[in-house]
Amino acid sequence: MKEKELHNGSVPFLNCKDHLVSGETYEVMMNDKLDMLVTSPTPPNIDEYYDSKEYQSHNESKNVLLDKLYKGVKKRSFKTKTSLFHKENARLTILDVGAGTGDFLLCCKNLGHETSGTEPMLKPRTKAQEKGVILSEDLNSLAGKKFDVITLWHVLEHVPNLYEIIDQLKSMLNADGQLFVAVPNFKSYDAAYYKEFWAAYDVPRHLWHFSQKTIQTLFGAVNLKVVKTHPMKYDSFYVSLLSEKNKKGTYNYVKAFFVGLRSNMKALKSKEYSSLIYELKHTKKAL
Repeated sequence: MKEKELHNGSVPFLNCKDHLVSGETYEVMMNDKLDMLVTSPTPPNIDEYYDSKEYQSHNESKNVLLDKLYKGVKKRSFKTKTSLFHKENARLTILDVGAGTGDFLLCCKNLGHETSGTEPMLKPRTKAQEKGVILSEDLNSLAGKKFDVITLWHVLEHVPNLYEIIDQLKSMLNADGQLFVAVPNFKSYDAAYYKEFWAAYDVPRHLWHFSQKTIQTLFGAVNLKVVKTHPMKYDSFYVSLLSEKNKKGTYNYVKAFFVGLRSNMKALKSKEYSSLIYELKHTKKAL
């Protein structure tokens, strides 16, 4: 497996604790060649590390202030995300990889697009079905299909078979299609500020940690080019809030706001936002 080479060619960077589920500590290793961080080791039973009421992307509770904040930002972000490709009277085929409970695809469906999605975990897949969004377990069940738009919203950092997924994405993207990959950015100010407490390290669920060079290199190897990057400005505030909890044990909303604000202000010049959306296209027409 190529993924093993990422581990073998890496050196210690920092140690991070799993603050959500196990309390275990993991090494985050630096692969200088790709300017990429790698979580080590990868637990063989990784699914068990998603079993947390606080794991927000699969949690539907409406009783916690933080959860309401998360869902409010998520709903608002859908408009931003769909604006990257949606045009009036244009019906597109859209694939959302790691679709969770299907809310983004439901939004796309309401805009008139033809939607497909994958989600490996049964619970969120069932919740999506209750909303009328049918999801496949993995990309293999969609083999042979091509799409105008493929999206991965904070998903790539979770997949163990990184190179295989990238190859599949390339093969499933139409010749003039758009691929959108959103991932945390460990080069951001909030990552540097919180260090091992930075919530977006989220070990061991986040197996990989990407820089802009990483994405350009990994996808460039299969002739997919980053044509534009889009900032996710809300992420710096939300991630800072979770990081405060990791560091101090409580949610310090005021402190998190100012760290998030400073991160975004510094990124105006550096372009290193807390999270980035990479827009990719084929470098040449697919056959």
